[in-house]
Amino acid sequence: MAKTMRQVLVIDDEAAMRHMLRLVLERDGYAVSEAANGRAGLEQMRATAFDYILCDIRMPELDGPGFLQEKERHQFGGTVIMMSAYGTIDTAVECMKQGAYDYISKPFRPDEILLALRKAEERLQLSQENLRLRDNLRRSGRPQGTAAIVHRSALMAELLETVRRTAASQVPVLITGETGTGKELVARALHAESPRCGRPFLALNCGAIPAGLLESELFGHVRGAFTGADRARTGLFGAADGGTLLLDEIGDLPLELQPKLLRVLQEGEVRRVGDNHPMPVDVRVVAATAIDLRQAVAAGRFREDLYYRLAVVTIELPPLRRRPEDIAPLVRSCLPHLAARHGRPVPELTAEALQLLEQYPWPGNVRELLNVLEKTLVLCREETIVAGDIILGEMPTAASGVTIDLSLKRAVAELERDHICRALAATSGNRTQAARLLEISLRNLLYKLKEYGLHN
Repeated sequence: MAKTMRQVLVIDDEAAMRHMLRLVLERDGYAVSEAANGRAGLEQMRATAFDYILCDIRMPELDGPGFLQEKERHQFGGTVIMMSAYGTIDTAVECMKQGAYDYISKPFRPDEILLALRKAEERLQLSQENLRLRDNLRRSGRPQGTAAIVHRSALMAELLETVRRTAASQVPVLITGETGTGKELVARALHAESPRCGRPFLALNCGAIPAGLLESELFGHVRGAFTGADRARTGLFGAADGGTLLLDEIGDLPLELQPKLLRVLQEGEVRRVGDNHPMPVDVRVVAATAIDLRQAVAAGRFREDLYYRLAVVTIELPPLRRRPEDIAPLVRSCLPHLAARHGRPVPELTAEALQLLEQYPWPGNVRELLNVLEKTLVLCREETIVAGDIILGEMPTAASGVTIDLSLKRAVAELERDHICRALAATSGNRTQAARLLEISLRNLLYKLKEYGLHN
């Protein structure tokens, strides 16, 4: 079956430009129509549904910005790429705010216009695929949002209720917890429960990208902003407009970028690298971290004002060892998917095998549990898995030679230190008020701050 030709409308008052674009685009398989100004372009759009519109900014009768307004008013479809001459970058940016997908500066090479169209086509395909997948999920009846998070414990039930209450607001959320507890899963549930659920959810690991590239990745850049920036880039904030952006491992965000993130949170606008003009964005920021940001603030590695701006609501994920009652439902939920991946029937676990899993402290949390289940499935091909079949990394028993830290003194000290940190956070570091909350003397609090290494 022949592939349908993609329809492109070229709107430009220069006949030579229209002719050149027609030659380039038709050679690449596009069906091209022409219009000498925005008014003529709108007339063609009444009769034909165009996939893409290449539109100049400065034209007689109806210019590019006016065309965008009229297109929006008549609710015509099609992805718009603006073409701007030297000195009209500010206007081009304004056009993008009004709904244009991209812009190209004149003069441009033929391959630049083709690249812009291919990017637009990829974006359209991703959007259509996203809609299709969402529709499939709805039809499949699979749980969405917080309902998709498997749990039985009261700890998780209370946490997910907080997620549901918080989802309706627009405030930033800080998700904390040990590595492997499922912070991104909670962030996705927060997005799915929110009014933004139909818009993009994007995630970035702040520690996975070199500091020199992270600013451009987050905020975007204009053409020529640095060596190799031969095209403008929107950045993740621009791409997530209207949706949610998860900044994972936020504690690894370089200090020099933290004021720029703070400005986005406060002003609702981003300034791309090399650009003098900010662009408004509507993005809900969810941050996640496995480290104590309060300690990072005290050590000078994280800005205090950014911490309080991110932690309007804090959701602390408990480690798996504190909710062993969640292990059985997690195993029952994950085993069928893992078994299908390895092309084998779903095995049964004996009561002793399940008890062994519930007694293990899971230092790697849910991620380690999945690893152990998959490893066991690969090496044990029996229909029933017994305790001896389960392959734990380092089972903390006397037989394994691994020492378990069951010191009550250290456990109480850890709890006390955590309470002191919470009191200081609740009082914005005011030690007198913190001592009052903790119901101890200020002198005793100062002693404990020194003991636990919390003094400045």
